[in-house]
Amino acid sequence: MMPAGLPSGEIAVLGLARSGTAVAKLLLQAGHRVYASDGGDSTPVRENGNSLRSLGARVDTGAHDLGRLERASMVVVSPGIEPSAAPVAVARRAGVPVVSEIEIALKFMPRARVIAVTGTNGKTTTTALIGHLLRGMGQNAVDAGNIGTPLSEVAMRTEPAEWISLEMSSFQLHDTPGLAPVVGVLTNLTPDHLDRYQTAADYYADKSRLFANATDESKWVVNADDERVLEMTNDVRGAKYGFSTRSRAHAWFDSGSSLRVLDETLIDRGELNLLGDHNVANALAAALAISVADERFRTEAARMSMGKAMRTFNALAHRLELVGEFGGVQWINDSKATNVSSTLVAVEGMRRPTILLIGGRHKGEPYTALAGAVERNVRTVIAYGEAAPIIETDLGKTATVETMGKDFEAVMRRARELAKPGDAVLMSPACSSFDMFSNYEERGTRFRHLAGAAA
Repeated sequence: MMPAGLPSGEIAVLGLARSGTAVAKLLLQAGHRVYASDGGDSTPVRENGNSLRSLGARVDTGAHDLGRLERASMVVVSPGIEPSAAPVAVARRAGVPVVSEIEIALKFMPRARVIAVTGTNGKTTTTALIGHLLRGMGQNAVDAGNIGTPLSEVAMRTEPAEWISLEMSSFQLHDTPGLAPVVGVLTNLTPDHLDRYQTAADYYADKSRLFANATDESKWVVNADDERVLEMTNDVRGAKYGFSTRSRAHAWFDSGSSLRVLDETLIDRGELNLLGDHNVANALAAALAISVADERFRTEAARMSMGKAMRTFNALAHRLELVGEFGGVQWINDSKATNVSSTLVAVEGMRRPTILLIGGRHKGEPYTALAGAVERNVRTVIAYGEAAPIIETDLGKTATVETMGKDFEAVMRRARELAKPGDAVLMSPACSSFDMFSNYEERGTRFRHLAGAAA
């Protein structure tokens, strides 16, 4: 079945990683003609290409047929492909609509109720919490989008999901003009991806696309502690619900002891199995989004079920994940902290003397914003990878900084030598992983393995 809003001609899919492959399969399953291409030619790309060929797609790996893209009825672009990339630019110049995988999948799921989450930090944890809480309340809910599961995979499932907790990156928002969530959540805003965006304003502009289809009936959950968030949402149509860890709001951290939502206590802080006050904010945002999404979720019974589910939620892998305590030293994997603001939140939340592992591929942000928190909570900074010299320049005047190269085992050995019982070793890189690893997951998995290897 071809859903409304999709053209009848050949649809081109750019990128043959998980999301591109999933949307190509969804389109083929619905009877569309598909051309799929990827500029890479790795084994996974070739395998995905062969899978799509077997289903009837025309496929190129290692190159794109630019002429074919000019003739396509629509181009579906993977979020990892920059808007300035040649195949995208060719399609746009030819007047071909360019959309995201999520835009396509949403057209196949018109009855699904979407809670969409974006922001610079915390969006993955908040998305996972929303899905976890909804399932704990007996709802048919899935987590999808930037969190790791392509929405197109969800659209192909036999049993449709009633609720979708949908994480949206700025890249995905750029090409998803049809997004109109039941509730939209904006966790926070700080400069990010300056290796891709020319200015922070350009990055914020993509984040603001969450509100593109706002109406008077829209519902938005926003960070009442974040001035940029409040400024962005000031004139947005619809009802706004604030969450705060500092003062009274629709959801707030009451006297630093309990999480309250719509004037009712949800759980005590000690019952939340997550490190850092920023995760209190994530929990408040998730619970508030669910509470305003449907009046059924505001009853006492629903609140009790939500609180019970929240007590069973644990940190996601690579996000302030406590790997273990070995020889009296905590080892914390925060590999997902790929920007300075994420690392700042992690360092500010440390309660032990800390050995901070920071580095990787520089993304354009200065590290000076970390200086105050590092001075208070960090004993030694180990800067590694391509960004190490920049980190030393930015932090060397206020902290003890040791620079190392790209040998991650050597970095971990040095951390072990420096750490004393009662300390913590925190890997919160503030950089991308691509100088040494294929992605942040590989980096975090390597940290986890090496942390436990000498236990």
